[in-house]
Amino acid sequence: MTDRIHLGLTDVSASVTPAAPASAVTEELLVTGMTCGHCVASIREELSEIAGVEAVTVDLVAGGTSHVTVHSATPLDDDALTAAIEEAGYTRVSA
Repeated sequence: MTDRIHLGLTDVSASVTPAAPASAVTEELLVTGMTCGHCVASIREELSEIAGVEAVTVDLVAGGTSHVTVHSATPLDDDALTAAIEEAGYTRVSA
């Protein structure tokens, strides 16, 4: 018997990078004062509360200047972004 059963499985050992949201607007922010995963969670939580924000990603540089990317469908108010960062307890810096 040489019948084969196709299970439709895929190789998960290949590197898979999650796709960024298909957002119309991407804001790149520089933030200082973050040192750990809890800091990242705080920034994500505060920025996610802004109307229109679809996703927030953080490239943490512990004790340095971290890069925060905010994806949204529409342009966001710059003052609202800064206020959210400050509410989380961190400082937004200029590029």
